[in-house]
Amino acid sequence: MAPDDAVRRHEGATRLATAECVNIERNLEATELTCATAHAVSLLRAARLARSAKPFLARGGFKRERCAGCRLLPSHCTCALRPNVPTLSGVCLLMADIEPLKPSNTGWLIADVVADTFAFGWARTETDPALLALLRDPQWQPYVVFPGEYVSPERVVHSVQSYSAADGVVGKRPLFILLDATWAEARKMFRKSPYLDHLPVLSLQPDQVSQYRLRRSRRNDHFCTSEVAALCLNLAGEHRAEQTLEAYLDVFTHHYLQARNQLPIAWDDAAHQRLRELTAMPAPAG
Repeated sequence: MAPDDAVRRHEGATRLATAECVNIERNLEATELTCATAHAVSLLRAARLARSAKPFLARGGFKRERCAGCRLLPSHCTCALRPNVPTLSGVCLLMADIEPLKPSNTGWLIADVVADTFAFGWARTETDPALLALLRDPQWQPYVVFPGEYVSPERVVHSVQSYSAADGVVGKRPLFILLDATWAEARKMFRKSPYLDHLPVLSLQPDQVSQYRLRRSRRNDHFCTSEVAALCLNLAGEHRAEQTLEAYLDVFTHHYLQARNQLPIAWDDAAHQRLRELTAMPAPAG
């Protein structure tokens, strides 16, 4: 056999073996995610992994084994701390292509806390029919959460309708549509999603700065997705869910950074104590 033929055969065999390993890893991780945390974001992540040609490597993150239920190192797992808070509000996450794959994504935390969380991958050229059906569902009043200066004033609202009207007539449940992406991606998604054009735009006016520490931002008035959801829950009057989501983000951030820096968890710090206090509270009366 000629040397060049041998080299080509070796390279071909190497590529085939690599592809098989990638497929095995991808399918195992997708299956584990589906079984461990069957909420909308985990299922979207599993579907996105199934389409991947190579493993996703998080920039600046740790490259070791991760828990399928919370995406952290098993030694720093937060699955046992996952809160369960009844809510009337729903959240619809429109996620940029690789957003579900990022271990630091906080849409996952929203889905842990808010049972009626829906997640869809965004694409410019096609729209999931299930998303369109959700937007037409009569039980929901959708709000696109986005800065009001980017739309005409008549679309902008700063509050949400009450679920229970004063005359006893039950209103629609608020459905907060969050564009889960970088700011540049979110602006593109907003402009190129005509199925959102008829919906009111909820423009938030927070009086605090972002506390998110897992990704860098040049502006303090840009909030992570979980923080935005907490602000929406506050407007809907769901204060226990709002506070629980805030505390859960603090705990997740601590576990993530401690794992990245190979440091132990401070189980009795203020964030853990606050989350324990909130999850020990009785459910609000009907």
